[in-house]
This record gives sequence, C-alpha cells and structure tokens, in this order.
Amino acid sequence: MDKAATLTWLRRISGDIASVTIKRLEDTLPWYADMPPARRSAVGLVAQAGITSFIQWYEDPNSTPWIAADIFAAAPRELLRSVSLQQTLQLIRVTVEVTEERVAGRGNDLREAILLYSRDVAFAAADVYARAAEARGLWDARLEALVVDSILTGEADEELPSRIAALGWHGHGEVAVLVGTTPPQFDVDLVRRTARKLAVDVLIGVQGSRLVLVLGRARAEGAEGEEEELGFQEIATRLEPSFGPGYVVLGPAVAALVDASQSARAALAGFAVARAWRSAPRPVEADDLLPERALAGDPLAKQTLIERIFRPLQAHSTDLVTTLWSYLDNGRSLEATARELFVHPNTVRYRLKRVSEVIGWDATGPREALILQTALILGSIGTAEQVRRRAPLRRQQR
Repeated sequence: MDKAATLTWLRRISGDIASVTIKRLEDTLPWYADMPPARRSAVGLVAQAGITSFIQWYEDPNSTPWIAADIFAAAPRELLRSVSLQQTLQLIRVTVEVTEERVAGRGNDLREAILLYSRDVAFAAADVYARAAEARGLWDARLEALVVDSILTGEADEELPSRIAALGWHGHGEVAVLVGTTPPQFDVDLVRRTARKLAVDVLIGVQGSRLVLVLGRARAEGAEGEEEELGFQEIATRLEPSFGPGYVVLGPAVAALVDASQSARAALAGFAVARAWRSAPRPVEADDLLPERALAGDPLAKQTLIERIFRPLQAHSTDLVTTLWSYLDNGRSLEATARELFVHPNTVRYRLKRVSEVIGWDATGPREALILQTALILGSIGTAEQVRRRAPLRRQQR
C-alpha cells in the first residue's frame, strides 16, 4: 500500500481509533474514570488531537516541532495542573497501543512511524511539564522572597496568610527566625533537605550577604517511638553548617508565622551586635545578647530586660533587688555583700538562689551577671523616669 492510500485509510479510521482509545482509558486508568466529565472530555480532546497530528506528521515528518506542541495546546490550562506527567505518559502509551493494534499488518514502516512520533510526543509532554515546573519554581522563589521580606520589615497585610499557604507551609504552632551570613556557594536544596529530615517547615531569604531562615515548629520521632518536639536551638544547630562564616543568631519563639516579625527583629538586632560578645556560641540566641542589644539602643531588648528581670524581682521582694545590686557591685563576693547588708553569707546565698528561681538567671556566672546588672540599671532608670512624670500630677491634685 503506497503512502497516499495509507493516509486516506488513516483519516478514515481516525474517529474509530479515538473512540476505542477513550474506551480503553476508561477501562484501564482509574484516575481517568474518577475525573469530572469536563476534564475527561478535555483528556479525550488531547488524545484525539494526538491521533490527528500523527496523520499530519506522517504526511510531513518535518512538521514535528509545531505538531507535537499543538497536541497540548488543545488542553485547557487547568488540565495541566490536575493531570500529572506520569498520567500524561500513561495517556500517550494507551493511545499508541490502540493505534498499533489498528494498524497491525499495514507494514513495518507505519509501525516505526508510530513509535518515532510517540517518542517525540513524550518528549514534548516532558518539555511542557518542565516549563510549567520551572515557571512555578521561579514564582515560588519570588513569592518566598516577598514573604520573608514582609516578615523582616514587619509590614504584614491581610494577604500574608494566603501567600504563606501558597508556599505549602505546614508548620504548626511556634515559629522562630534564624539569621546569619550567606556562604559563598549557597545550596538551597541542601537546606530544604535538612529541614525535611527534621520535619521542619522553612522559608529562605537571601539578602546579599545575609541569610534568613524562618523556621516552623515540627515534631520528630523520639527514641521510644513517641512524638516529641524539637527545640529551636536544636533545629538551629542542625542548620548551622548551611551558613557562611560569622555569627548565627536565633530569634525567640513566637506563637505563629504571622507574628514572626517579632522574632525577626530580635534576631536582626542580635546579629548586628553579636561581635561584641567575644565568646558567643554559634548559633547564639538573641536573648543571650540582650545587654549588647540594649547598649546599641534596641528598645525591644530594653523592654525585655525590664519585664523579665527587674519587674519580677521588684514585685517579689525588694530584698532580692537590694541583695542582687550589692552582690554585683561588690564583684560577686558573698562576704563583701554580707558585710554591706549586715547579714550572714548563707542569707546572701539563699537570696541569690531565690533570684535564680524567680527569673531563671544565675547571678554567680559572669555572663548572666552582666545581663542582670544591665537589667537593674535599665529598670532603675525607668523607675526614676516614672517618678519624675508622676510628681507634677501629684502637685496638681494637692
């Protein structure tokens, strides 16, 4: 049979091939049978376009590029999002099988043409999905950068939750921000793989030489098979190798991702002054840099020191504040403090122990002593300012 007669015969049976193909799809592919009628119809259009395009290609093999692309142009855009590449290849395989069955006995040339064309169509399908994935990746990267920038600047709006959801954020509960330097060769995929192993959600922001990770609280399998939460310090330690040289600062945990700007402000303020602590660990918590942050003028650090140290001690007992002041002013000497306060050294020990129980910091350590002394100074300044502001009011009332 010559080529012209074969083309005439193929055009005559193309409708039958399309009908048999649709029936085969329903019988062999469960995902096709479960589709809504509109999408099944769209898939049928793609299969029919493939058969019609093969006939055109068989007539002129040089038309491969535009014919292969024309097959998927028949599919609605939403179909590409609902049908995976694997399902598309299954569709191509079924269509080729049915076509081969119908042309069996018509010569090897026609069968080879079908195989060559199906190969080109498979590559065209892979190209369509690769382009879609690349476009999606670029869009996700831009959206992720926008979300991280909103978190850092604190300019959250009503669209932030929907943007976060679009990025596939699955974190539950608390969130913390980790800030450090960007390594010369930054491997984004390595950070994401590490985060997945820890079952942690992560948003990545690269801002020049600064690398910002927004971490979502996760759960990990414990040694006894029970779920236990990983602490953010442990998560930060696991991710620390992904940062460049220099300091890595972990912001305090906040209740939800929409509140992450609070953690980000603390982490950024700590990162700016971390060099002032000569023996700062890596990673270091932003709250461990409260004295340096307060000296640099960070209002959040000042407020934290007053509310977490000075006010609880003052509310608990003035004796604790007085003893702590004396102990720090006397170079952390128990005997000198006892002489100044006219008490026994054991009384000083007891009060210092109570200080540690009330606020969680131990005044006997050099680093924590600096934190406590800074809090006492800031608290005293704040108290004096409050007295000065209230004094005119009392005179007016008299």
